[in-house]
Amino acid sequence: MKQHNFSAGPSILSPYTIKKTAEGILDLDKSGLSIMEISHRSKEFMAIMDETRQLFVELLDIPSGYSVLFLQGGASLQFCMVPYNLLKKKAAYLDTGSWANKALKEAKLFGEVDTVASSKEANYSYIPRDYSIPRDVDYFHITTNNTIYGTEIKEDMDSPVHLVADMSSDIFSRPVDVSKYALIYGGAQKNLAPAGVTFVIVKDEVLGHVERAIPTMLDYRIHIDKESMFNTPPVVAIYAAMHTLHWYREQGGVSAMHKLNLDKAAVLYDEIERNPIFTSNIANADDRSIMNVTFVMKEEYKEKEADFLAFATAQGMSGIKGHRSVGGFRASIYNAMPKSSVEALIGAMRDFQKKL
Repeated sequence: MKQHNFSAGPSILSPYTIKKTAEGILDLDKSGLSIMEISHRSKEFMAIMDETRQLFVELLDIPSGYSVLFLQGGASLQFCMVPYNLLKKKAAYLDTGSWANKALKEAKLFGEVDTVASSKEANYSYIPRDYSIPRDVDYFHITTNNTIYGTEIKEDMDSPVHLVADMSSDIFSRPVDVSKYALIYGGAQKNLAPAGVTFVIVKDEVLGHVERAIPTMLDYRIHIDKESMFNTPPVVAIYAAMHTLHWYREQGGVSAMHKLNLDKAAVLYDEIERNPIFTSNIANADDRSIMNVTFVMKEEYKEKEADFLAFATAQGMSGIKGHRSVGGFRASIYNAMPKSSVEALIGAMRDFQKKL
């Protein structure tokens, strides 16, 4: 039976990425060596690193004056690297979910932090809008997509100060005006590659303005100077990312992926609205993520949630159990998720409804 992978991360990768990466693991370009064993200083891997970086620039239309880095430690390490490099006295954070809140807490180790708005009191079920970005801060940090709760900031906001964004789970899902951001970062294991590599897109001119000494491994300038080769990079994950980016280009680029993502999300949300036993836990449709669709059973059917999970799993739906913070169900429909898998989930929802 076909498995439909709705896991939140590590998550689905395109068959193209898996096939090409597997070929390189067995034999990289007929070299007689595996991508897992070649030197990261070899001309073969240097070419892979350069090509992956250039594909970032091409697909996201990154302007000059920005550097693209491939680091380690996940987005969680960026929670401290960002303030280490950018926070002089004070920063501002928008608190929209667990990961945003963790980033906020890390920043407090380096200076004053202003929480401009939070939806924590409503279990992060909406994106705050009634706030002003303070002008007396070094940067304003947002998390664009909240994988646990199913909310998303879908537009590039105008900020009077340096804008920093964690785009771990929606990078390449929509066009992004990179020029509006001082720094964008994210873990790769949702829309880019297997777990192990972290991408950073940073505007060069925002660096070098803090007085504190920065440990070498946490200094963006060192990684820029060494072209992400200061220490041994996660070779296989970067190689897989390169193939994912090639696949995006073949599909028509980020705009084409965005169109497909909107279509997939629309049909699933439509079914949640139509089906009398399910409901979205995000009331405002504008706040609903197109990457992580969260939903629950209506109150009168709550006792059937475990039954539906078992039913859907038996039909090949993998990874749809909701996070413990929300309950219910979560369908992560990242770029590599085909519409046919979303339609299969809809079919399972309708079949279960008929059984009641």
